[in-house]
Amino acid sequence: MDSHHHLCYKRQECFNAIRNKISDCNSLQDRHGSRYLINGKVVIEHSPGLSGPGKSATVQVYSSTVIDPNTRKGKLSGKACLKKGKSSKKDSTKTTVYKIKLHVEPGFGNPGAFLIENNHKHRFFLQSATLVTPENKVIHFDCRSWVYPIKDTNTSRLFFSNTCYLPSKTPACLVELRKEELESLRGDGTGERKEWDRIYDYDVYDDLGNPEKGPDHVRPVLGGSRSRPYPRRGRTGRPATKNGTISLDTYVPPDERCSPKKLSEFIANAIQATAHFLLPEAKSLPRDSSSFESFGDIRDLYSNNRRQAMRGTSVTEKVKMFAPAQLFKDVTHVIEEVDIKFPLPQIIRANQFAWKLDEEFGRQMLAGTNPTRIHCLREFPPRGTLTESYIEQSDIEHNLDGLSFEQAMKQWRIYVLDHHDYLLPFLRKMYSEGVCPCASRTLLFLRNDATLKPLAIELTYPGSSNNVDGMKTMVFLPEKEDIPQALWQLAKAHVAANDSAYHQLISHWLHTHAVVEPFIIATRRQLSVMHPIHRLLDPHFKDTMHINALARTVLINAGGILEKTLFTGKFSMELSSELYKQWRFDEQALPSDLIKRCMALEESENPRGAHMLFQDYPYGLDGLDIWLAIQTWVGDFCDIFYEDDASVKSDTEIQAWWSEIRNVGHGDKRKEKWWCQMTTKADLKRTLTTLVWIASALHASVNFGQYSYAGYPPNRPSRCRKFVPEEGTMEFAEFLKDPDKYFLNMLPDRFEASLGIALMEVLSRHTSEEVYLGQRATSEWIDNEQVKQRFEKFNKSLREMEKQIMERNGDPELMNRRGPAKVPYKLLYPDATKVETPAGITAKGIPNSVSI
Repeated sequence: MDSHHHLCYKRQECFNAIRNKISDCNSLQDRHGSRYLINGKVVIEHSPGLSGPGKSATVQVYSSTVIDPNTRKGKLSGKACLKKGKSSKKDSTKTTVYKIKLHVEPGFGNPGAFLIENNHKHRFFLQSATLVTPENKVIHFDCRSWVYPIKDTNTSRLFFSNTCYLPSKTPACLVELRKEELESLRGDGTGERKEWDRIYDYDVYDDLGNPEKGPDHVRPVLGGSRSRPYPRRGRTGRPATKNGTISLDTYVPPDERCSPKKLSEFIANAIQATAHFLLPEAKSLPRDSSSFESFGDIRDLYSNNRRQAMRGTSVTEKVKMFAPAQLFKDVTHVIEEVDIKFPLPQIIRANQFAWKLDEEFGRQMLAGTNPTRIHCLREFPPRGTLTESYIEQSDIEHNLDGLSFEQAMKQWRIYVLDHHDYLLPFLRKMYSEGVCPCASRTLLFLRNDATLKPLAIELTYPGSSNNVDGMKTMVFLPEKEDIPQALWQLAKAHVAANDSAYHQLISHWLHTHAVVEPFIIATRRQLSVMHPIHRLLDPHFKDTMHINALARTVLINAGGILEKTLFTGKFSMELSSELYKQWRFDEQALPSDLIKRCMALEESENPRGAHMLFQDYPYGLDGLDIWLAIQTWVGDFCDIFYEDDASVKSDTEIQAWWSEIRNVGHGDKRKEKWWCQMTTKADLKRTLTTLVWIASALHASVNFGQYSYAGYPPNRPSRCRKFVPEEGTMEFAEFLKDPDKYFLNMLPDRFEASLGIALMEVLSRHTSEEVYLGQRATSEWIDNEQVKQRFEKFNKSLREMEKQIMERNGDPELMNRRGPAKVPYKLLYPDATKVETPAGITAKGIPNSVSI
């Protein structure tokens, strides 16, 4: 072929390609008539500064009824380009709606999936798609996913309709697509992840240390060994060591990331809370390690919305260092003006000294931010795995409101808050780091009005003698005289420090954040988005992997905020691993937990599964109501899709999901006998109810009250800098001179306390994008009217509970609902009635997921 003919051939080839492209995108002519035309709309979100994808994005649909013999997949339609969209702007988000027309062959049937190809240079967020068939059947696609340019991903994105199928009931046209999609999400376990990769895999916690900063920043790997077991996290493929800088670009799969709006809101909240450290001119918070001079000095940390401009400070540059460009732009308005003082915590609003009362001290074990540790004492003296208590019967028998010791024990009236034996192996190591750590046991008596009266506190701490392990033990009793009462107050502070660390590391981080992540990974890897259980669980996983990744960067890492604020210091996560050895998934079901702690009795005929020992246990009573509502909803949902036990046992995806959770995600516990076998509907319902409970209500109960109680350091100090002094020592002489001054010197210093308050403020805030229990992000989240009816019933039951909770809080006989501090218990108030959910510190509301 000569050069002229070769050139003509190339021109003709280009012309044909252009003509074919035009033909693919032509939505104005219908060669087959409207009968073979599928109409629809596609809703896309993107940043206002960027143009929409326009003609650079194309859509095709797969038939759910007609199979292509060449591909063994559904017949594929022609392409439609996204063009002439109508845009609207809200806040920092631009939404564009595109109308599309897709040509299909006669007999194409209903679309079951669609492909979208992004040839634009930017990613966009595909909100949803809606298609209308020639027979006027409406088919919804709830996408809510980032679509990256094909130049990065090398593949189009596939989305299935909102119709759910068990694997055995999947239409033949969609079987291969279902299989391929799951395989792509699993990856091959190699390589470093890129921003656009949608790959889910497991890894151990090998990214907490930072050896490059020196030996003091080395941390053990958690997970994968008998000595340090731990749940698995999402794999990033990045090196385990770090360079010491904070980064918000830690890899998580795109669909697990917080939205740009939420992330900017989160960073804005963090800026607000940490302005005290960023603003040198914030005189009320000296950035040093000095002690507070008085309770008034602490009170000066708080104010009513006094604001100060930050323009011209170094804050802008500090935020720029770790925030991506667009995120930085979104939060600049916050940088310009912030509160330079903290909001007033609830614990001191009505009565600034109610926190000192023994009644309030006991009440917070039932209705505070860590109500899951206290248990009824069934044998005396208390015993742990390592020691027996030094508290004697004679220490408490005079203080049982007229009951004999035997009567009190027989009536289940003595309770214990136990933070003793699990801490003993760590005390001396912690002491060497400059803190004054104690292990504690606290005994309490349940009075006739259901309030808890503290009876005795046992403290064990590193010392020279009085037992073979070089530990000293002291027992403190409540007293009314000034000096003994002041010593008692010091002992209570050590108990609160123990409880604060346990709450943050175990009740909050381990028992919700960490244990849920393997379930998320297994769900994405083993359950197709077409699977009904995937559809059920998806809202309860929103943002969790991203929040956990951020926590590994700034919160639980070496030198992170928890190490700086908790008395457990550099041993915090090692301690968390030690207590994971005691974790059982089946005991995180609320009825099982209450029964185990002897806070309730098993009652098989009761739909809740348990009967409260006493009604004025706000967490337990409200919790069982929420548990029953979740259990009923989950049961109704499962009954729609599963006919019998055999249908669960034969569900290949559910079996693979459960096997992977047991053997990989929580693989360090694979040999435990308490795992259910997942062979019955009852197994499935119980597992799903427990998982939804953990992700929603349990997390809400231990998270959103943190600022109310721990936002005031004297009430819940996170560490103590002094031991309770012994008579005859220099410390005791110092204490006698000014007991209040000694107490203040025992508390965290100004910097530690302010950092802890800032953390409590950030963690306790709801964001404006929160979706609460009983709510869904869209009304078209599933194409099944029976499911929607059951879900509406679930929502209605939660709204009824809101009324009931408010009635309980107003009942004067239920004294633990408000207590001396007048803090109403609303941590399990669902807030399911609100359409526009309030942002900020509300101390109420149950988000669907572990999303902060």
